[in-house]
Amino acid sequence: MNRQNRLLSLYSTLLDALGPSHWWPGESPFEVAVGAILTQNTNWANVERAIAALRRAGAMTPAAMRELSPEALAGLIRPAGTFRVKAARLGHFLDFLAREAGGAADLADASLRFLAGRELSELRPRLLAVKGVGPETADCILLYALNLPSFVVDAYTARIMSRHLFLPEDASYDELQAFFADVLPADPALFGEFHALIVRLGKTWCGRTRAKCETCPLHSLR
Repeated sequence: MNRQNRLLSLYSTLLDALGPSHWWPGESPFEVAVGAILTQNTNWANVERAIAALRRAGAMTPAAMRELSPEALAGLIRPAGTFRVKAARLGHFLDFLAREAGGAADLADASLRFLAGRELSELRPRLLAVKGVGPETADCILLYALNLPSFVVDAYTARIMSRHLFLPEDASYDELQAFFADVLPADPALFGEFHALIVRLGKTWCGRTRAKCETCPLHSLR
């Protein structure tokens, strides 16, 4: 079995066992992007509380969020942890959006429509140049907010790919991402669901020190 068939077999086995993931939750592309920044080093329950506070404050468009002082923004996102750091990172992201937008009307629109139609090869380096936006966060924004085929890699990806003999566990982020991009068709829906399934598998079965291999949905593929 070639690499593509093996990887797609792993994907279909997970999808059959776990069902669709319905990721990434968010009422708009901007909210998805904000969630990608807030979820750094915390769990999603905390992010949901912060997002709920931003919604109640009417701050879930780039224009509205830019009107908040850094202190006010930090206070709203306090549930997400390291709230001052994340408020600064959101500020840098908002500055990026302001540079990319065509005008005030664009920033009032949470759809981020002004980024639509950009090439992945152009937009990813620009996002990575934003202070506080690393590869995983950038790829979450590109994939889940902007529907671009940029596979998201995390520790679960490295662990599962290693344990199923696709790549060594010490493979770099770029090596892991290139593997998926080379082997799979460039389909944002496939990339998004695959990443979500990997995270769900990693959280429940594929722990760093305690793997539940006997009950793992991928047990039959080993």
